[in-house]
Amino acid sequence: MQQTIRLSKRLIGAAFLIAAGFFAGYLVSPHMRTEAATQGAHADQGPEKWYCSMHPQIIRDRPGLCPICEMDLIPMPTSLVADAAPRELAVSETAAKLMDIQTSPVERRPAVVEVRMVGKVDYDETRVKSIAAWSPGRIDRLYVDFTGTRVRQGDHLVELYSPELISAQAELLQAVRAAARASTETSEYLKDSARTTLDAARQKLHLLGLTSEQIEKIETSGELLTHVTIYSPISGVVIGKMATEGMYVGTGSHIYTVADLSEVWVKLDAYESDLPWIRYGQQVTFAAEAHPGQVFKGWISFIAPTLDARTRTVKVRVNVPNADERIKPEMFVRAVVQSRVAQEGKVMHVDMAGKWTCPMHPSIVRDQAGSCDICQMDLVTTESLGYVAAEEDEHLPLVIPASAPLITGKRAVVYVKKPDTEHPTFEGRQIVLGPRAGDFYIVKEGLAEGEQVVTNGGFKIDSALQIQAKPSMMNPEGEAMPAGHQHGGHAAVQDAPAPGTPAAIQPLCPVMDAPIDPSVYVEYEGRRVYFCCSGCDKKFLADPERYLHKLPQFQRPRDESSADTDHSHHNH
Repeated sequence: MQQTIRLSKRLIGAAFLIAAGFFAGYLVSPHMRTEAATQGAHADQGPEKWYCSMHPQIIRDRPGLCPICEMDLIPMPTSLVADAAPRELAVSETAAKLMDIQTSPVERRPAVVEVRMVGKVDYDETRVKSIAAWSPGRIDRLYVDFTGTRVRQGDHLVELYSPELISAQAELLQAVRAAARASTETSEYLKDSARTTLDAARQKLHLLGLTSEQIEKIETSGELLTHVTIYSPISGVVIGKMATEGMYVGTGSHIYTVADLSEVWVKLDAYESDLPWIRYGQQVTFAAEAHPGQVFKGWISFIAPTLDARTRTVKVRVNVPNADERIKPEMFVRAVVQSRVAQEGKVMHVDMAGKWTCPMHPSIVRDQAGSCDICQMDLVTTESLGYVAAEEDEHLPLVIPASAPLITGKRAVVYVKKPDTEHPTFEGRQIVLGPRAGDFYIVKEGLAEGEQVVTNGGFKIDSALQIQAKPSMMNPEGEAMPAGHQHGGHAAVQDAPAPGTPAAIQPLCPVMDAPIDPSVYVEYEGRRVYFCCSGCDKKFLADPERYLHKLPQFQRPRDESSADTDHSHHNH
């Protein structure tokens, strides 16, 4: 019985070991397959190196993180073709795949520049009317008691008692009677004189604010009006009330202000860099906080001729229909103008091409010359306002994806894939860029339609050129990059340090293996430790034991080291 139990235990143990072996093999085999594939891919390349695409001077024998930017190191394409031109990089097919290089064609296509602006809503100044006293007198009745009241055109607003108005009415009645007597006379001179006097009396009452109906009523009834009624000239909202009942006013005294809100202005602030893409008559879309998710439209009607020196912006005025009056004056808005740009930098607009428009009212657009229906001004061509005449192929701009150019300062570099080459070959080329148009850049010089530009992997190509001391984005003259960390992007060429100086005591930063900056140091165990930059001192203090073996002052006797350190205090 005991033998049977021992045999069962042995069988169970053997089964467990077999299962564990299969499980371990399952875990290890993917790594082995991956490693084998990687070794196979690089079998023709010798020992593999790893480098940082952002800091190509960082080269390591194994994968890891860049000590500067902490990006993952990538395999260095060691199978570089040696006979490439100075500004070219030729790589094997395997290296090109490792670098994940992608290209896109240079093409002509519509480019849209999106201009974003902010501003606020204001009254349309052409739709604001002032209600004033036309003659001196006393306000006996105000029909509108507060601001914000809505009025319609022709509504009565004020009753004004005016002695001057009564005198003018008396003159009218005298002129009426004189004209009646003159009509029986045979002298044409007397008749003409009476008619002239009557017309003058009527005109005087018109100027004092009476309507033709009121004047006719006075003539027929022979009764004087003791008060004159002032009516609203437009429909709108009373936005100002400057008088009260019983107040005496003079000619021209301001009583009310009425604004028609069926159309409003939006005044936007445009930066001077945006002015090339803004044109009179362009459509503008905008949103207001009061109406989330809703988009309103308007048309640019005026671009200020001067720049605000304080804000460095130019005022752009937009006419906006507002029939439902949902847009209120003083609301803040965020607006967008989308301009289709031609090769020469002019704005394309299919609806405006070849048209005629009013320089005062952009909503007036005609197919031929004529006059504005609103202000009677002569219409002008849209070409005179900066629009391209027609959208033809030769007007379309030459564009490249925004990810293609490597931009540093005033320079822009792209890498162009050369056609019909034995190995994938990429040529570095400096180009002149126009404005950015969404996901594209407009190209002014340096590229031709149909060429293939690198849109992914450009930094890797640039880094490989730097490693070979060839011209690149960071080194246009092809300077060799040092193995250590550097500031400013140029190799530092230094003479041997003077004895006793910090550089003589400790030439390299223990963290980055780069030349030290004597102004960056920390005190550690009575000695100064120098670094290349302020970030390295923090890394050192976090784990000093990791870097002590690189410091000469910690490899010598303490007395000698202290003497050198004291000397460095005097020389720093």
